[in-house]
Amino acid sequence: MERKSRFSQWLRRPRGGSDPAASAGGTREDLLLAAASAGFPLAPAAHPAGYRCSCERVGCPTPARHPLSFAWQTQATTDVERVTHWLRTQPEANFITATGIAHDVLDVPVDAGRHALERLGAAGVEVGPVATCGPDRMLFFTATRGTPDDEDEWWPCELDCHPETMDEHPGLRWHCRGSYVLVPPARLPGDGHVAWLLGPERPLPDPLSLLETLTDACALYASDDADHETAAWPIGH
Repeated sequence: MERKSRFSQWLRRPRGGSDPAASAGGTREDLLLAAASAGFPLAPAAHPAGYRCSCERVGCPTPARHPLSFAWQTQATTDVERVTHWLRTQPEANFITATGIAHDVLDVPVDAGRHALERLGAAGVEVGPVATCGPDRMLFFTATRGTPDDEDEWWPCELDCHPETMDEHPGLRWHCRGSYVLVPPARLPGDGHVAWLLGPERPLPDPLSLLETLTDACALYASDDADHETAAWPIGH
Protein backbone atom coordinates (compact mmCIF):
# COMPACT_ATOMS: atom_id res chain seq x y z
CA MET A 1 0.00 0.00 0.00
CA GLU A 2 2.85 2.38 0.84
CA ARG A 3 4.52 1.67 -2.51
CA LYS A 4 1.28 2.35 -4.39
CA SER A 5 0.81 5.58 -2.45
CA ARG A 6 4.31 6.75 -3.47
CA PHE A 7 3.54 6.10 -7.14
CA SER A 8 0.27 8.00 -6.82
CA GLN A 9 2.14 10.98 -5.38
CA TRP A 10 4.64 10.94 -8.28
CA LEU A 11 1.80 10.75 -10.80
CA ARG A 12 0.03 13.74 -9.26
CA ARG A 13 3.09 16.01 -9.60
CA PRO A 14 2.39 19.07 -11.79
CA ARG A 15 3.29 18.64 -15.46
CA GLY A 16 3.67 22.34 -16.15
CA GLY A 17 6.03 24.95 -14.76
CA SER A 18 8.53 27.41 -16.17
CA ASP A 19 11.61 25.75 -14.69
CA PRO A 20 11.62 21.96 -15.03
CA ALA A 21 15.15 21.77 -13.64
CA ALA A 22 14.18 23.53 -10.43
CA SER A 23 11.02 21.44 -10.05
CA ALA A 24 13.12 18.27 -10.27
CA GLY A 25 15.43 19.40 -7.49
CA GLY A 26 18.47 20.80 -9.31
CA THR A 27 19.80 23.24 -11.86
CA ARG A 28 20.09 22.39 -15.55
CA GLU A 29 23.80 21.73 -15.11
CA ASP A 30 23.28 19.59 -12.01
CA LEU A 31 20.71 17.40 -13.73
CA LEU A 32 22.65 16.89 -16.95
CA LEU A 33 25.88 16.11 -15.12
CA ALA A 34 23.93 13.67 -12.94
CA ALA A 35 22.68 11.94 -16.11
CA ALA A 36 26.22 11.74 -17.48
CA SER A 37 27.47 10.40 -14.14
CA ALA A 38 24.72 7.76 -14.26
CA GLY A 39 26.20 6.52 -17.55
CA PHE A 40 23.86 8.23 -20.05
CA PRO A 41 25.86 9.25 -23.16
CA LEU A 42 24.95 12.88 -23.93
CA ALA A 43 25.23 15.15 -26.96
CA PRO A 44 23.94 18.69 -27.60
CA ALA A 45 20.57 19.09 -29.30
CA ALA A 46 18.51 21.87 -30.85
CA HIS A 47 16.37 24.09 -28.66
CA PRO A 48 13.17 26.10 -29.16
CA ALA A 49 13.34 29.45 -30.91
CA GLY A 50 9.85 30.69 -30.14
CA TYR A 51 7.56 28.10 -31.70
CA ARG A 52 10.27 27.07 -34.17
CA CYS A 53 13.49 25.08 -33.96
CA SER A 54 16.87 26.69 -33.42
CA CYS A 55 18.24 24.76 -36.41
CA GLU A 56 16.26 27.12 -38.69
CA ARG A 57 15.47 24.25 -41.04
CA VAL A 58 12.27 25.10 -42.87
CA GLY A 59 9.60 22.67 -41.72
CA CYS A 60 11.91 20.91 -39.22
CA PRO A 61 10.08 17.59 -38.54
CA THR A 62 11.30 17.35 -34.92
CA PRO A 63 11.72 20.91 -33.62
CA ALA A 64 14.00 21.14 -30.56
CA ARG A 65 14.12 17.33 -30.38
CA HIS A 66 17.11 16.41 -32.56
CA PRO A 67 20.92 16.45 -32.13
CA LEU A 68 22.93 19.39 -33.45
CA SER A 69 25.48 17.16 -35.17
CA PHE A 70 24.97 14.38 -37.70
CA ALA A 71 27.82 12.65 -35.82
CA TRP A 72 25.80 12.45 -32.60
CA GLN A 73 26.36 8.69 -32.20
CA THR A 74 30.14 9.11 -31.97
CA GLN A 75 29.88 12.48 -30.22
CA ALA A 76 27.67 11.22 -27.35
CA THR A 77 29.72 10.90 -24.18
CA THR A 78 29.58 10.55 -20.41
CA ASP A 79 32.80 12.56 -19.98
CA VAL A 80 31.98 15.19 -17.37
CA GLU A 81 34.53 17.70 -18.66
CA ARG A 82 33.20 17.46 -22.21
CA VAL A 83 29.58 17.77 -21.08
CA THR A 84 30.48 20.72 -18.83
CA HIS A 85 32.16 22.44 -21.80
CA TRP A 86 28.99 22.05 -23.87
CA LEU A 87 26.85 23.33 -21.01
CA ARG A 88 28.98 26.45 -20.62
CA THR A 89 29.35 27.22 -24.34
CA GLN A 90 25.80 26.28 -25.42
CA PRO A 91 23.63 27.53 -22.55
CA GLU A 92 20.33 27.18 -24.45
CA ALA A 93 20.93 23.74 -25.94
CA ASN A 94 18.81 20.73 -25.13
CA PHE A 95 20.63 17.42 -24.82
CA ILE A 96 19.88 13.98 -26.20
CA THR A 97 21.07 10.67 -24.80
CA ALA A 98 22.06 8.00 -27.30
CA THR A 99 20.26 4.70 -26.67
CA GLY A 100 21.54 1.18 -27.23
CA ILE A 101 24.92 1.94 -25.64
CA ALA A 102 24.33 1.97 -21.89
CA HIS A 103 20.54 1.97 -21.80
CA ASP A 104 17.40 1.58 -23.89
CA VAL A 105 14.19 3.60 -23.56
CA LEU A 106 10.62 2.35 -23.75
CA ASP A 107 8.60 5.34 -24.95
CA VAL A 108 4.82 5.25 -24.49
CA PRO A 109 1.81 7.61 -24.54
CA VAL A 110 1.65 9.43 -21.23
CA ASP A 111 -1.77 8.06 -20.25
CA ALA A 112 -0.54 4.51 -20.87
CA GLY A 113 2.62 5.26 -18.90
CA ARG A 114 0.72 6.53 -15.88
CA HIS A 115 -1.56 3.50 -15.95
CA ALA A 116 1.48 1.21 -16.20
CA LEU A 117 3.23 2.94 -13.27
CA GLU A 118 0.21 2.35 -11.07
CA ARG A 119 0.11 -1.33 -12.04
CA LEU A 120 3.86 -1.82 -11.62
CA GLY A 121 3.78 -0.09 -8.23
CA ALA A 122 0.89 -2.23 -7.03
CA ALA A 123 2.76 -5.36 -8.16
CA GLY A 124 5.97 -4.29 -6.41
CA VAL A 125 7.96 -4.14 -9.66
CA GLU A 126 10.94 -1.80 -9.46
CA VAL A 127 11.14 0.70 -12.31
CA GLY A 128 14.17 2.73 -13.23
CA PRO A 129 14.39 6.35 -14.31
CA VAL A 130 11.19 7.71 -15.84
CA ALA A 131 10.69 11.05 -17.60
CA THR A 132 7.77 12.89 -19.11
CA CYS A 133 8.33 14.32 -22.60
CA GLY A 134 5.93 17.17 -23.26
CA PRO A 135 2.27 16.55 -22.55
CA ASP A 136 1.95 13.34 -24.52
CA ARG A 137 4.84 10.87 -23.96
CA MET A 138 6.52 9.07 -21.05
CA LEU A 139 10.03 7.58 -21.22
CA PHE A 140 11.02 4.46 -19.24
CA PHE A 141 14.81 4.05 -19.11
CA THR A 142 15.96 0.42 -18.96
CA ALA A 143 19.10 -1.65 -19.30
CA THR A 144 20.13 -2.10 -22.91
CA ARG A 145 19.79 -5.42 -24.69
CA GLY A 146 23.56 -5.68 -24.55
CA THR A 147 26.44 -5.60 -27.00
CA PRO A 148 26.70 -9.07 -28.55
CA ASP A 149 29.93 -10.12 -30.26
CA ASP A 150 28.05 -10.99 -33.43
CA GLU A 151 26.93 -7.80 -35.19
CA ASP A 152 24.02 -9.74 -36.71
CA GLU A 153 22.61 -10.09 -33.19
CA TRP A 154 22.07 -6.34 -32.86
CA TRP A 155 18.51 -5.11 -32.84
CA PRO A 156 18.69 -1.72 -34.57
CA CYS A 157 16.07 0.87 -33.72
CA GLU A 158 14.92 0.92 -37.37
CA LEU A 159 13.09 -2.35 -36.65
CA ASP A 160 10.79 -0.30 -34.42
CA CYS A 161 10.99 3.35 -35.46
CA HIS A 162 13.56 5.91 -36.52
CA PRO A 163 13.91 9.14 -34.53
CA GLU A 164 12.62 11.24 -37.44
CA THR A 165 9.59 9.03 -38.08
CA MET A 166 8.42 8.60 -34.49
CA ASP A 167 5.10 10.36 -35.11
CA GLU A 168 4.18 7.38 -37.30
CA HIS A 169 4.39 5.12 -34.23
CA PRO A 170 1.82 6.39 -31.72
CA GLY A 171 2.03 3.34 -29.44
CA LEU A 172 5.08 1.86 -27.74
CA ARG A 173 8.48 2.75 -29.20
CA TRP A 174 11.62 0.86 -28.18
CA HIS A 175 14.63 3.13 -28.53
CA CYS A 176 17.74 1.00 -28.84
CA ARG A 177 20.82 1.08 -31.07
CA GLY A 178 20.70 3.96 -33.54
CA SER A 179 18.18 6.09 -31.66
CA TYR A 180 18.07 8.79 -29.01
CA VAL A 181 15.69 10.63 -26.71
CA LEU A 182 15.81 14.04 -25.09
CA VAL A 183 17.19 13.90 -21.56
CA PRO A 184 15.82 16.18 -18.81
CA PRO A 185 15.77 19.06 -18.41
CA ALA A 186 14.82 20.04 -21.96
CA ARG A 187 12.50 22.65 -23.42
CA LEU A 188 10.06 22.11 -26.28
CA PRO A 189 8.36 24.69 -28.50
CA GLY A 190 5.52 26.40 -26.67
CA ASP A 191 5.36 25.56 -22.97
CA GLY A 192 6.42 21.92 -23.21
CA HIS A 193 9.38 20.42 -21.42
CA VAL A 194 11.08 17.13 -20.60
CA ALA A 195 11.41 16.43 -16.88
CA TRP A 196 12.28 13.56 -14.56
CA LEU A 197 9.44 11.80 -12.82
CA LEU A 198 11.92 9.32 -11.28
CA GLY A 199 15.57 10.35 -11.46
CA PRO A 200 18.60 8.91 -13.29
CA GLU A 201 20.20 7.66 -10.07
CA ARG A 202 17.81 4.68 -10.03
CA PRO A 203 19.12 1.27 -11.22
CA LEU A 204 18.15 0.36 -14.77
CA PRO A 205 15.69 -2.56 -14.89
CA ASP A 206 15.60 -5.32 -17.48
CA PRO A 207 13.27 -4.03 -20.22
CA LEU A 208 11.42 -7.33 -20.27
CA SER A 209 10.32 -6.75 -16.65
CA LEU A 210 8.31 -3.72 -17.84
CA LEU A 211 7.44 -4.66 -21.40
CA GLU A 212 4.28 -6.71 -20.82
CA THR A 213 2.69 -4.10 -18.55
CA LEU A 214 3.60 -1.25 -20.89
CA THR A 215 2.31 -3.17 -23.91
CA ASP A 216 -0.98 -3.93 -22.15
CA ALA A 217 -1.34 -0.30 -21.09
CA CYS A 218 -0.70 0.89 -24.66
CA ALA A 219 -3.31 -1.56 -25.97
CA LEU A 220 -5.80 -0.25 -23.41
CA TYR A 221 -4.95 3.34 -24.36
CA ALA A 222 -5.43 2.54 -28.08
CA SER A 223 -8.70 0.77 -27.32
CA ASP A 224 -9.99 3.78 -25.38
CA ASP A 225 -9.08 6.09 -28.27
CA ALA A 226 -10.85 3.81 -30.74
CA ASP A 227 -13.96 3.74 -28.53
CA HIS A 228 -13.99 7.53 -28.37
CA GLU A 229 -13.66 7.82 -32.15
CA THR A 230 -16.46 5.28 -32.67
CA ALA A 231 -18.72 7.08 -30.20
CA ALA A 232 -18.12 10.38 -31.97
CA TRP A 233 -18.88 8.96 -35.42
CA PRO A 234 -22.52 9.19 -36.63
CA ILE A 235 -24.07 5.70 -36.49
CA GLY A 236 -26.97 6.37 -38.83
CA HIS A 237 -29.55 8.83 -40.04
